[in-house]
Amino acid sequence: MNDMTPDIPALMAEIGARAKTAAAALAFAPADVKRAALMAAADAVQAKTPDILAANEKDMAFGRDKGLSAAMLDRLKLDERRIAGIVEGMRAVAGQDDPVGRVIAEWDMDSGLHIQRVRTPLGVIGVIYESRPNVTADAGALCLKSGNAVILRGGSESFHSSGVLVDALRAGLADAGLPGDAVQRVPTRDRAAVSEMLTMTDAIDVIVPRGGKGLVGLVQREARVPVFAHLEGICHIYIDAAADPAKALAVTLNAKTRRTGICGAAECLLIHRAALDTVGQGVVRALLNAGVEVRGDKTLQAIEGVRAATEDDWGREFLDMIIAARVVDDIDAALDHIRTHGSSHTESILTEDDAAAARFFAELDSAILMRNASTQFADGGEFGMGAEIGIATGKMHARGPVGAEQLTSFKYLVTGDGTVRP
Repeated sequence: MNDMTPDIPALMAEIGARAKTAAAALAFAPADVKRAALMAAADAVQAKTPDILAANEKDMAFGRDKGLSAAMLDRLKLDERRIAGIVEGMRAVAGQDDPVGRVIAEWDMDSGLHIQRVRTPLGVIGVIYESRPNVTADAGALCLKSGNAVILRGGSESFHSSGVLVDALRAGLADAGLPGDAVQRVPTRDRAAVSEMLTMTDAIDVIVPRGGKGLVGLVQREARVPVFAHLEGICHIYIDAAADPAKALAVTLNAKTRRTGICGAAECLLIHRAALDTVGQGVVRALLNAGVEVRGDKTLQAIEGVRAATEDDWGREFLDMIIAARVVDDIDAALDHIRTHGSSHTESILTEDDAAAARFFAELDSAILMRNASTQFADGGEFGMGAEIGIATGKMHARGPVGAEQLTSFKYLVTGDGTVRP
């Protein structure tokens, strides 16, 4: 199908109906069959590497013509190494224990009832995301593993790459005898399809938005379907008074520069005033030497090369070689800054002080909190989940990396023996 479809409501209704039918079949598919489908899909991705690369080059040309930044183009780009990573992630998901049907808890009642709480699929999941084509494979694999059908609506930039990846996922389903409609892609760039998805309460059980503040805000405002919000990654690094200089340097550089276009990239650096001379200045100079634009407060502007930060720089997701930085008087000021300007995604404290780390962990409520580790580890694969559908920053149902287990709900199985209630 081409990428311009005039009758969006009819198209989406058809996709939704097919997804709902597929979800009913997938919900009780045996674990070994789902595993086989994922392995076959991973093999198909590997075999289609030349096709994926060719499709990605079309997307890259589209992105360049659209004026995407270097960081956004990096998010979009696929090469043989990244495709191999997609394949590895799919196989890792395939090898995990199946969450569906797993007994979460069970107990007996004096009435004679035996009660079990067991995991069950959510049903149909709609995933709306921007740029990164690997999300297509991650979301498809995780939904399949958790017994859910998925409707994928990727960004316009990754249109061609996502199409080939969906073809591979559907080939895996067919190879295992499962319905191909369990993985569908919205075959149009028309944004009206997004608005339509948000109101499809009869067909879609949950929406997962993965993208910037504009996309997530739109979804949260307009969705009638429940939402797992994946808000922007305004991740903080806090260099405490008791930070180890070598660890602080290595972690901060990695957190900012490893990949600037991912949601786990550090966007704000906070430095305890007592660590400024011993640790902070060296870290700031290292960032500058690495090509990072440091936007600092008045204290840090004394360092040559640091630009003046504006109020808008606090709480901003740059997704680029830019970081906001300020000096704080104590850990309380650091915590207050993060609570005020953070997005509840990921924060890291660099310290050798156990008490300071304990306070950081206890008093902040972000989805992921770290100590002496790079925020770039905020990733489902690095958490042992194989892949993730996103980092949920809300507090309902799923939080942090959303893997296969987080894409399930539960039901109660109650067994009696002619048991009646007095």
